[in-house]
Amino acid sequence: MLQKQQPCLVKNKTPPQTINTYIVYETCLMELFESCPVCKRVCDVQTRRIGTFISVQQLCPHCQFTRNWNSQPVLGSTPVGNLQLSVATYVNGASFYKLSKVFKAMNMQLCKYNTFRRHARMFIEPAMVSYWQKSQEGMLQKLHAEEKVIVGGDMRADSPGHSAKFGSYTMMDLKNNKVVDLQLVQSNEVGGSYHMELEGLKRSLELLKERGVTLDCIVTDRHLQIQKFLRESSITQFFDVWHIEKGISKQLEKAAKKKDCEKLRGWVKSIRNHIYWTAATSTTGPERVAKWTSILNHVQDIHSHDDPLFPKCLHPLRIAQYQWMAAGTPAFHKLETILSTKRILKAVAKLSPHHQTSSLESFHAVILRFAPNNVVFPFLGMLCR
Repeated sequence: MLQKQQPCLVKNKTPPQTINTYIVYETCLMELFESCPVCKRVCDVQTRRIGTFISVQQLCPHCQFTRNWNSQPVLGSTPVGNLQLSVATYVNGASFYKLSKVFKAMNMQLCKYNTFRRHARMFIEPAMVSYWQKSQEGMLQKLHAEEKVIVGGDMRADSPGHSAKFGSYTMMDLKNNKVVDLQLVQSNEVGGSYHMELEGLKRSLELLKERGVTLDCIVTDRHLQIQKFLRESSITQFFDVWHIEKGISKQLEKAAKKKDCEKLRGWVKSIRNHIYWTAATSTTGPERVAKWTSILNHVQDIHSHDDPLFPKCLHPLRIAQYQWMAAGTPAFHKLETILSTKRILKAVAKLSPHHQTSSLESFHAVILRFAPNNVVFPFLGMLCR
């Protein structure tokens, strides 16, 4: 049974996590116990190690002096240093296996992986779940008090393609960029990874409904199942501009590499800016479409348009010469094909005017540090990460 180091916890009244720690070599440590502090003679010394923890029992056979010393405070039967190392590894998104290689290279003692997992199961993960539930409760109460809420939703899978095992669906309050719900969905629950995003959305919306949160709208990507579900549920949906702009830009850059389409390359940046401007300055779907399609006249140096919702360009007349296009050329035909498809026009009509999901993308990038792609974790471990 380990000896509890009460002086370290009670006498100093210092929380263990605030105490400085050091690397101590065994030979240097044992020098402190070689001789008896009373009679100065050689003592019998026994040690016991548990991971990073060492307990030293000193006995003088001459004057019967005894002393028990622990290298770390002990809570119950758990050495604090072992637990702190497990916590530090977990909450910083580090790999226990990589950490063990570092320790092995320095000949430092370390607890076993099973101990790390036990710490996670008994202490770390329950603490994380409890903290998240309390934080979420406070956020939901605030959202309930608001008249209408604008949220964004997106899913991150634990591996690319259709082989993902887990999908974490995140719902964020886009007014203050706070995550209000996380739903971890397993692919075998819903018949495949393609259906995980819709299931995550349904669970999040059900939670918001149960807590009396009134939605103004939701901003998402163009996942077809989600579009259908939100339309049938009479929930206003907008599309994140970046997702659409990224797809259009890729098509334009690819087309610009083809013969007789080189002029497209000079317009990619302007078209990219134009879609953001269209979203930010429009109030209705038809107005967005009118402004968006005006770019096809603009690239021909035509700045008056037939659509009464946007009869002319708003920019001042420019003297600088641009690489204007001409109707009927391969470059213009390709541009018109990319920008005015039925699918693109429907997407442009639903561009989010103000709030975007860039904060969600940033949050998912942070998650990668804690739950890298193609690394397997148990369900609760993945949820906490």
